Order: sequence, then structure tokens, then C-alpha cells
Amino acid sequence: MSRSADGERRVASDTLLVHSGGHPRDRHGAVNPPVYRASTILFPTVADFEAARNPATRFDTVRYGQLGTPTTFALEETIAALEGGYRATLLPSGLSAITTALLALLRSGDHLLMVDTTYTPTRHFCDTILTRFGVETTYYDPRIGGRIATLFRPNTRVVFLESPGSMTMEVQDVPAIADAAHAAGIVVAMDNTWATPYFFPAFAHGVDVSIQAATKYVAGHADVMMGTITTTEALYEPVRSMVAELGHCVSPDDAYLALRGLRTLGVRLERHQRSALRVAEWLSGRPEVARVLYPALPSDPGHALWSRDFRGASGLLGVVLAPVPKRAVDAMLDNLELFRMGVSWGGYESLAIPMNPASSRTVVPWREAGPYVRLHVGLEDPDDLIADLARGFECLRAAAGR
Repeated sequence: MSRSADGERRVASDTLLVHSGGHPRDRHGAVNPPVYRASTILFPTVADFEAARNPATRFDTVRYGQLGTPTTFALEETIAALEGGYRATLLPSGLSAITTALLALLRSGDHLLMVDTTYTPTRHFCDTILTRFGVETTYYDPRIGGRIATLFRPNTRVVFLESPGSMTMEVQDVPAIADAAHAAGIVVAMDNTWATPYFFPAFAHGVDVSIQAATKYVAGHADVMMGTITTTEALYEPVRSMVAELGHCVSPDDAYLALRGLRTLGVRLERHQRSALRVAEWLSGRPEVARVLYPALPSDPGHALWSRDFRGASGLLGVVLAPVPKRAVDAMLDNLELFRMGVSWGGYESLAIPMNPASSRTVVPWREAGPYVRLHVGLEDPDDLIADLARGFECLRAAAGR
């Protein structure tokens, strides 16, 4: 345990995960907050009713189910504590968290700088909805660092980061970008789903708005759809107001499941990291593999930045295969038994899917000659996962005629 400069006690992330989100004495001693299913909230007096509708307290009290219940408030409190931000807000998905944050921070006539390696649906939102609303988006090289200042315009309002990059794992120099943006009065927002705040404390590195797809590691069990937005104090009101004005809310049952999953985030991520690193090292030595994209590997181009800024790595990685026909990759993936085929990740299960990064790049072309496969290393025994991939490579070679 340590203390901040103002004397406030600080505890480690693992302790926050266990103890944040209210107190058992407030819920008759129950360790976990109960599930409050509510749309209508009743008040005993006019004074109580009017106090709950006071603009100064409208997001701090239970006054209507859409704005939250004690179950959702407990999850928001725990997320904010782990992030190190001011307050957190829950949304129905990671994509809704990204789009709502952008809508809250941008106005017609504004300019957005979006990392070229962003999540593909984020790019689609920028190119369609934001364009329709009069917001111009410029995509930038994730490796730009402090040179991002050369792209600033008088109307640039937000710089959006995703580190590592979606699909291809490019690590950004977040502090350098944040310093340049703040010097120009520009807000820094980041999709922090890959590492979570457990492995990357975004606010400590200059980020103003940290977004997660809680569908992934927060919930952790492949059974919840949810997103989170955590902000600085100055940005909480506009973001939370946009969430309310768009009518977003999450089910208290999902909030309960996400909070229960969040309690074990630390032990799960440590296991994901340990197994993923072992699988990545094994893959790096395979003749079928041209390159493994995983920042925790010393051979990865982003390893130095990752080592400097991150506390760990999650279970998501990319594999560039040596050139083979599509039928060979299909044979490999079709014959995997432990690695299942599914587009999400962050749950306890291992996943493998083919992808084509070239289809969603406009600034940094994807020039790899071989096919690309994205893997999520789950909580299975890594020896079993390696054996599964070895069998898959046998099928790949057979289909390729090798």
C-alpha cells in the first residue's frame, strides 16, 4: 500500500479488483452486490423526487432504471478505480462505447485524428456517421509518436489511439502523443481493450478518455456484451450526458456478471499472458510461420515501447504465415480442435480466425506476402494448445502439397 501526493491511500490493482464497488455492510453483508432489476424508482416525498432530478446529482442517485441501479453503479465504481480515472459509464457494447464517446467529444466542423490500425467498425463509423454529421477524420500512422503535432489543425479536437493496434498489434507511443495533443488543447481518447487498465494504466500515460470492450477481458467468460467509458473529471458530464441522451443502458444482470468476472481479471490475465507468450515463442520457431505479432516478444517491433509502458500482455496475437494457398490455411483452421473459430476474444476459450488487414488500412499498407491468422490464447493448458496447432500445421502442409 502507498499514498498519493495528497495523502490518499493507494492499493494495488489486485486489491482494487476485490474491494471496489461498494461495501458489504451496505447490502446486508453480501459479498457481491445483488442484481437490482428496476425501471421505475419510487420516492416517498416530493422533496426526495425533486432532489433526485437535480441536474447536479442526476447521475449520482437512483432515479430511473435507464440511468443506473446499485448493481451498475458498483461496476462503474470498480472500473473507475482500476482505470485511475474520475468516473466510468457502462454501455451495451465496446463499439457503442467508442461511438458514444466520439459523439460526445466532437461537433460539426471538428477534425478527428484516428489511428490507421483502429478496430474496423470504428473506421466505418468515422467514414459514415461522423462524415454525415460534418466531422472530418484523418487517419495517421500508429508509429508517428510526437510527430503527430504535424497533423494538427485549428479545428482538431480529438486524437484517438488503439495500442496495440487492432489485428496487427502496433504499439503506440502514448505519452508522446498525449503530450503533443495536450499542448494544443486536444483531447486524447484510447481503446484500451487489449491490455485493459490492469496492464496499461491509460490515465497515468496522459489519456483523457479510456474505452474498453468489457465484452472481452472484463467479463471474461464469453457471455456478456458491454462497453465502458472512463474519463477525467472535466469530460465526465458531456460523456455521461451523451450516454443518457442516446438512451444507452445495460442490463443489471449483465452488470452483475461483468463485475463478477472483473474480480478475477488479474489472475486470468496473468495466465493468458503466460500461455500466450509460450505459444508465441513456439510459433516463432515454426517453418510455417513468417512472423508472430505479439509485443511481449523481444523480436516484435513494438517491444521496446511495450516494455516501457505496459505491465503485461494479454492473450491476443497475430500470426503471419509463410505463403501458402488459401485451401491450406482453411485446412489448418478447420482441423483445429481446441482453437475454435469465433470473432470475439477475451474469454476463457482459445480462438483462431483468418483475417485480411489490407482491407482496413489507408495510411500504412499491409505488405505481408503470406496469409494472416489471429489467435486468442485462452486458459487451456499451453502444451495442449501447442499440440493442437502442431496438428493444424500438419493439415496445412498436406493441403499445400508439402
